[in-house]
Amino acid sequence: MEDKNYLSKEKYEELEKELLELKTVRRKEIAEKLEYAKSLGDLSENSEYQEARESQNAIEERISVLENLLKSAEIVSTHAGDTIGIGSTVTIRKNGSEQAFTLVGAEEANIREGKISNRSPLGEALLGKKKGDVVTYEAPSGTMECTVLSVK
Repeated sequence: MEDKNYLSKEKYEELEKELLELKTVRRKEIAEKLEYAKSLGDLSENSEYQEARESQNAIEERISVLENLLKSAEIVSTHAGDTIGIGSTVTIRKNGSEQAFTLVGAEEANIREGKISNRSPLGEALLGKKKGDVVTYEAPSGTMECTVLSVK
């Protein structure tokens, strides 16, 4: 079964905008570059043509990824309740220090912004837990443990 992609409304709209830009503007630009490169003659030794083809392939790949992502997306809003879910802001204590972050879908994860993926080892372990729960999870550095201090 295909995993759901959890996205905030803002991220969903941002990805839709990117998809539209790729389909309308970028595809046209690449087509024009390909036509120009073809006009230069021998395609086997034409670096401009090769670069345009590589760009075209990259754009088509990104379009495919975005279409699939948006097709399987589930829009989540701020999570309410005392059980941790996508959109929850969680504070944990790990190794004596406190950390706060928001649990988000994989596409929005950004550790610098305090957003961790629901597919990360910690994210998966936290789903469904409540304030006061002790959570054990497997991290690259080994088995880790933390305590949930708050859920918003």
